[in-house]
Amino acid sequence: MIGRLIKRKLDSDRLANVFVNALMEAIDNGFDDVCAMINDDSAFILNPEVDERSSDKFLLVVIVGNLRYLDDYFEVEEAREIHRQIIRKFAGIFNLTEVEFEEIVQEYDKFISRVNHPSKNTLYGMSKAIFHKFNLNDFQETYFRSMHNPNPLFLKRMDEIMMNFLWDWDAFFKKHRLQFN
Repeated sequence: MIGRLIKRKLDSDRLANVFVNALMEAIDNGFDDVCAMINDDSAFILNPEVDERSSDKFLLVVIVGNLRYLDDYFEVEEAREIHRQIIRKFAGIFNLTEVEFEEIVQEYDKFISRVNHPSKNTLYGMSKAIFHKFNLNDFQETYFRSMHNPNPLFLKRMDEIMMNFLWDWDAFFKKHRLQFN
């Protein structure tokens, strides 16, 4: 009982490590399944043949979606510091400068906003971004293809998939306490 009451303290740097490692592991372990689900989705009349080696686009959508949720769980300054640390960690993984990686993240963020307009629902935007980033429109039936919009049934299934790649902050806070300087 006492062990449950003691929470591990984490600073923003350690939180970023945990966050980045968990996202990378989730993508490494789950992207093959995501590809299979997309390729087998009944919304497509042709198999899109999404390649398991094209996970970078998916990862970037997942990163942006998760970064958007930081403001829901942290004060502005804390969210900004955590965001900065996450960018720093990912920049190192991709052998980019922090500025270069932040620019890529901002491009993806703008893209998600554009394809999701006028909705502000982040999860829905992530699903729409996946649809467009993987050029899935050409594989739909004529009706949706001519509108250049994803089949709503596909989007609903994609939302369910994307939920598996969103950080569960509530569960995290049950185990950890953050400590900012």
